[in-house]
Amino acid sequence: MLDLALIRNFAAVARTGSISLASSQVGRTQSALSMQMQRLEDQIGQSLLHRSGSGVRLTAAGERFLAHAESLLARHDEILADMAGGALKGPVSFGCPEDYSIAFIPELLRDFFALHPEVELRMVCAPTTELRPLLHRRQIDMALVSLSDAANRDVIRKERFVWVANEPKPAILDLDTIPLALSAPTTLDYRAACDAMEAVNRRYRVAFASDSLAGLIAIARSGHAISVLTQTAVPADLHILSSGLPPLPTLGIALEFAEQRPSSAATALGDHIRTVLPSLSADAAASYPVAAVARRRR
Repeated sequence: MLDLALIRNFAAVARTGSISLASSQVGRTQSALSMQMQRLEDQIGQSLLHRSGSGVRLTAAGERFLAHAESLLARHDEILADMAGGALKGPVSFGCPEDYSIAFIPELLRDFFALHPEVELRMVCAPTTELRPLLHRRQIDMALVSLSDAANRDVIRKERFVWVANEPKPAILDLDTIPLALSAPTTLDYRAACDAMEAVNRRYRVAFASDSLAGLIAIARSGHAISVLTQTAVPADLHILSSGLPPLPTLGIALEFAEQRPSSAATALGDHIRTVLPSLSADAAASYPVAAVARRRR
């Protein structure tokens, strides 16, 4: 007989890639959790984890077992929800870029948890390029991601990139070479800015780089460079430049899941996001303060 508690704790270890991190999530000591994983491997009859000084990773058998484990846990939570009269319970791990966490998440989560107060949320702020590997390894259940193709059929909302400065007509627009403040070269906003400038043969230089939304906003506020943000992430004290620079493209926001059959809680949150996100006001972002969260890159 498989122990459901061991299976749930194994899923936490698989998501975090660390006995130490998982132990704090499941309320067990590291040694106790390590012994539980050994007991589960004994029950399965195969090694599920490669252990090293830097953490743990799944074996081939572990990858196969995790797929079964996630399905079993999702079904378990569905049964409990049904027998409890439809009340949703259980954990959901959710990821999104920092822009969206500031612009949309407060209102989305407020409404969702008003309906489902017993769902437990773990949130990760990271760029799309980092969220997708987390989904692939099932370290998060679902994520809002950015797509360069705004016409993609999976897009649930479109966002416009904009040039941002501390004044409506900053003096640095008259320079021969425009100083820009951008994030990492792999991000959509970086590529959009460079491609737009090169398309019209406008000289520029990446004068400042920051991996956080707060950092880019701070540089724009200083007046030493022009930055690129999504329109909903622009704070009230900065200005969207309407002339003097080439137009920027529109990106799409989509929702992706780690599992083909997500848990009831993850499915409900996904349905809520798909319903509410398209209609959220673009002005809502200005009412939320910009926090120096981990990373912003898309």
